[in-house]
Amino acid sequence: MLTISLIWGIAVAICCCLWLIIGIRRRRIGEPPLDNGLIPYVGCALQFGANPLEFLRTNKRKYGHIFTCKLMGKYVHFITNPFSYNTVMRHGKYFDWKKFNFAVSAKAFGHRSIDPSDGNTTENVHETFTKTLQGDALNSLTEAMMENLQYVLRPPVLSKTNSDSWVTEGMYSFCYRVMFEAGYLTLFGKDLTRQEAQRTFILNNLNNFKQFDKIFPALVAGIPIHMFKNAHNAREKLAEALKHENLQKRDNISELITTRMFLNDTLSTFDDKEKAKTHLALLWAAQANTLPATFWCLFHTIRSPEAMKTATEEVRKALENSGQKISFEGKPISLTQMQLNDMPVLDSIIKEALRLSSASLNIRAAKEDFTLHLEEGSYNIRKDDIVALYPQLLHLDPEIYPDPLVFKYDRFLNENGKPKTSFYCNGIKLKYYYMPFGSGLTLCPGRLFAVHEMKQFLILMFSYFEMQLIDSQVKCPPLDQSRVGLGILPPTNDIDFKYKLKH
Repeated sequence: MLTISLIWGIAVAICCCLWLIIGIRRRRIGEPPLDNGLIPYVGCALQFGANPLEFLRTNKRKYGHIFTCKLMGKYVHFITNPFSYNTVMRHGKYFDWKKFNFAVSAKAFGHRSIDPSDGNTTENVHETFTKTLQGDALNSLTEAMMENLQYVLRPPVLSKTNSDSWVTEGMYSFCYRVMFEAGYLTLFGKDLTRQEAQRTFILNNLNNFKQFDKIFPALVAGIPIHMFKNAHNAREKLAEALKHENLQKRDNISELITTRMFLNDTLSTFDDKEKAKTHLALLWAAQANTLPATFWCLFHTIRSPEAMKTATEEVRKALENSGQKISFEGKPISLTQMQLNDMPVLDSIIKEALRLSSASLNIRAAKEDFTLHLEEGSYNIRKDDIVALYPQLLHLDPEIYPDPLVFKYDRFLNENGKPKTSFYCNGIKLKYYYMPFGSGLTLCPGRLFAVHEMKQFLILMFSYFEMQLIDSQVKCPPLDQSRVGLGILPPTNDIDFKYKLKH
């Protein structure tokens, strides 16, 4: 027994020595400072995951504006100087930003690769998104969302019989429910043959979406979905509802979906089930960040009496200038893109809410060995390494945003009440100062629609409802750090509020 234990001990010791000799990456001349971490393969992932912001700030003080960390077998070069961001963008020919996104989508949603180079599809996904989420297509999406939000928010959410009564609900749950239902109807249309069962259908999908979205960070980390039985079942049910045979029963489907449904060569080798899973990927992309972002916009505004007063007045003037009156029984509110864009107070509120809650990770994979030329020097990057920007470092930098943890509804307004676009670090004007939607070629193509959705929601809430926090002194809930890198972080706990119809 002792001999066996000794043999195993020697074997483990040899493996550790081999790992120390050949498994640890050595920093070469001209490369950024390197931190391999203490745990093989995992590297610094645990420290990064526990508190990304503090981890990066500590390493910045230790190594400077660029350093390399091993994270789950990958070597990631973090760029922390905001003046170098533009330089990183100019090295686009050396980067492949699609490869990682395609791989994550296939793992998370269960379809084969949608990279055209893999031969399964002829679709240029980015071009499809740009075509169907911007320009004329954005007008249609915006109009449909406004209509569907009012379909959800106007009775029967509050019936005529209880219009004078306060309704108490968790604010995050409320925002999640309303925005999911309106967003689902906007993307995938309505089933006019089953209108009475429509809300039940949507709520079932909402519950499945929550189950699936809850384990999404684990899927991104590479854990198979089969490890999560309930989430796997939820994903399959969501995809089933998005199969062609079910979607063709629905009216007013968005161009984003119809473009992909009826161009048969787009996903040429995919069967109907796999195509449905690519639709599910679109549903997740459209909802996963917008839902928590909407909560933060509403929560911070209600919590600030000055923000609430100023925003409500801007909404009132916009409706008055467009000749519209607020009525639950009359014609729904309708604002054009131009009118929505001319609301700087709401724009500032949304930007400030996203600044405080976004924790995205902008990553690019090196296609080949190359030299990255930055403001502070030149560094050699190896093929398949990742160059990363972490905008939360920027968003919470007190040099750029004084009192960075405080919500200031007018932070993005100048002295004339117009949008503020000049922000400085060490007295020098920044080109990149606000990045919740990514940057460069990775800039989210649906960002304009997302902002319109949030703005429409706020307009309708301020127009139709009186709202109050149950606890007027409630503290801001902490951010859920488990979703770091994916975009907008949700609150760790819900906040109760009450609402009723305005007279």
